[in-house]
This record gives sequence, C-alpha cells and structure tokens, in this order.
Amino acid sequence: MSKILVIGARGRAGSAAVAEARDRGHSVVGVARTASAGLVVGDVMDAGRVAELAVGCDAVIAGVYDGGSDPGEFYPRAARALVDGLEKAGVQRLMWVGLTSILPTADGTLLMDTDGYPQEYRSFFLAHQAALDVFAESSLDWVSVAPTGDFDHADPSRKGRYRVSPADAEERISYADLAIALVDEIDHPEHHRAAIGVTV
Repeated sequence: MSKILVIGARGRAGSAAVAEARDRGHSVVGVARTASAGLVVGDVMDAGRVAELAVGCDAVIAGVYDGGSDPGEFYPRAARALVDGLEKAGVQRLMWVGLTSILPTADGTLLMDTDGYPQEYRSFFLAHQAALDVFAESSLDWVSVAPTGDFDHADPSRKGRYRVSPADAEERISYADLAIALVDEIDHPEHHRAAIGVTV
C-alpha cells in the first residue's frame, strides 16, 4: 500500500484518481483549494504547502486547472511549485494530468501542429508544454498522462482498461480509465520522465 497525495482532488481527473487509488487500498490525501468534506486545503502554487502535505508520501498525482488565470503563467508556476515542494519533501514520483495537444501523433507530428487542428487555444497548449519543460529540468521522476484524443463525455463509465498510444484526435477515454493509468504508474512504474497518451 502506498500513500498518495492527489492535488486537484475536486476536479474530474483528480476525483477519479482518488477513487481508483482508494479502491486499490492506498492511503490517499486529497487536496483542493477550498475546504470540502474529505479533502484538505492546499494550493498547487504554494511550494511550502505542497512540501508540507507531501512529506511521507510515496507519490503525488496533480490534475490542476485555474480558469481565472493566464495559463501561460499558471502552468509553469504550478510546475515550479510542485518541483520545489516535492524536492523539499523528498518525494520523487509525480503523475501529472497532461494535455493531448502536445503529444506526438503516429508520424511524430505534434497533434497541435497537424492540419486542421483548432488553434484558438494554442497558448493553452504551449503553457502545458512549458510545465513539462520545468519538470524536465528537475530531478523528479515524473510522467505526464493525457488522453490520446479527448475525454469521453458521452460515456464516462469505467471500462477497466487502457493502452498507451500516439495522439489521435478521434480517440476517447473516460476519466475513470485515465485514473487507472495514473495509479498503475505508481503501483508498477513503466514510464519515467516522459509524456504519454492513453486510450481504450
């Protein structure tokens, strides 16, 4: 059994990760920015608080978003706070809920650079990449896990399976099945310091 800190535990990816980890018997501490039943208060931007909460944990899952901030500032700053906090706490394994758009397709082209891919949120895509760049410069054993295409909002059920695959905008996966991949990478790590995409 591991002790896992989940930052962003009120969100869809974070809450699914909490449920998956607890179902496997792990000790889970869920973190949200405001008080809520079963969760502790913490902000991913606060490296000191991250360190405090992470002490004694075997791994951290972070699925964070702030719709009221500039993503170009939020994601790199959040990544730096995670790096600083986890290094201070002595925690190496970080699972980051990533973004499909910055993953390579089967021919190596980033999904966001393929013909016809929507560009109105490109600054958001690049902000996620900037976060990965921060992790890459750190000593953490991190993995970014994203859908290869998108989350399946039409069928959010847990299928109980997934596979690692290149980016493909047509693929879908539920939050519950993405959570399986996140917790698998804690229970039986197969990827290190890398970004992967998963689908069913």
